[in-house]
Amino acid sequence: MGDEAFCIDKVTDNEGEACTQPFKKLLLFSGNDYLGLSSHPTIGKAAAKAALELGMGPRGSALICGYTNYHRLLESCLADLKKKEDCLLCPTGFAANMAVMVALGNIGALLAAGRKPLEEERIAIFSDSLNHASIIDGIRLAERQKSVEVFIYRHCDMSHLNALLLKCKTKRKVVVTDSLFSMDGDFAPMIELVKLRKKHQFLLVVDDLPLQLASWLMEPLFVAKNGGGVAEEFNCEEDVDICIGTLSKAAGCHGGFIACSKRWKQLIQSRGRSFIFSTAMPVPIAAAAHAAVIVAKKETWRRREIWKRVQDFKALTGIPITSPIISLIVGSEEKALQSSRHLLKSGFHVTAIRPPTVPPNSCRLRVTLTSVHTLDDLKKLTTALSQSIDFQDIGIQSSNGYARL
Repeated sequence: MGDEAFCIDKVTDNEGEACTQPFKKLLLFSGNDYLGLSSHPTIGKAAAKAALELGMGPRGSALICGYTNYHRLLESCLADLKKKEDCLLCPTGFAANMAVMVALGNIGALLAAGRKPLEEERIAIFSDSLNHASIIDGIRLAERQKSVEVFIYRHCDMSHLNALLLKCKTKRKVVVTDSLFSMDGDFAPMIELVKLRKKHQFLLVVDDLPLQLASWLMEPLFVAKNGGGVAEEFNCEEDVDICIGTLSKAAGCHGGFIACSKRWKQLIQSRGRSFIFSTAMPVPIAAAAHAAVIVAKKETWRRREIWKRVQDFKALTGIPITSPIISLIVGSEEKALQSSRHLLKSGFHVTAIRPPTVPPNSCRLRVTLTSVHTLDDLKKLTTALSQSIDFQDIGIQSSNGYARL
């Protein structure tokens, strides 16, 4: 059994009701520790060393007294990884996206210097319809500046995005997208986005986390040769102006970052409220995340193994998945909860995803694969899944590759 097995003191279902069997050992297929680094001894030792040296708390926000050499070392490492001039650490990936969007919303107001922004001073933001909640909430706050116009394009639909860009008369345009969409497991069409960027000259902001497997230390961290994320995989790192990532997924730690130019960093530092008014990342976490980047670069087998598991799952089920994030849409909440309970009793932790996270009647089981899952783990999981899912019908019932119960 892989390292993803864990024990909990009381088994609960998705409605919070306790089951009768305590200390049940479960195989975790719902986490986001994609490279299995959260329990790596080198990373744990780095955190312990920093905690003994400087304590746990950063003692303040980054702009006051919470910024240390550990933070700068991690920022430099991430900037090199993403091939950007600089990097800004944030307390979470959510805060990183919020900071970028709010800073963009301030541009018009800064140019207007107290008066109502002129049309040429306004910003147009184009956002994928399935972008992460942190991007959506950040855009909503940016809109309150009254100098931002927002366009939502259909999910990964580059024809629709191109049409919206052509109709928009605003000079300053920004396109923001996840690189890997965390609830659906599909990738943004990066090559097509880059072509549109060259055509329309917009600022391209990518939440490469997700892989959200979105950024090396965003989920896509394990996609590319050097762990640089989806942009590296598609050889378009230079075309991404601002790269946002999280350290809580493939890095197995905590926190978020924004890789960008020094000028963008200065703007976000001065206008990104979720950065300005948040306590800085704890020192041991910064030390652990830095160690995680180094370990992931050295232990390249982890990135290879996770993609082997993707191929294994595809072979075992016939479901045409393309990433380690697998959405098995079951429809109603009742069906999703029943399926999750069945897997729980079978020894697997797979959470039912329900509204408001996903739209009504699109409730799903969200299965996530990691590099430390074994083929035997997947065989046991798919056997349990097959008791409620007919894998033979997947390709016929859903053009998006979702399994339906």
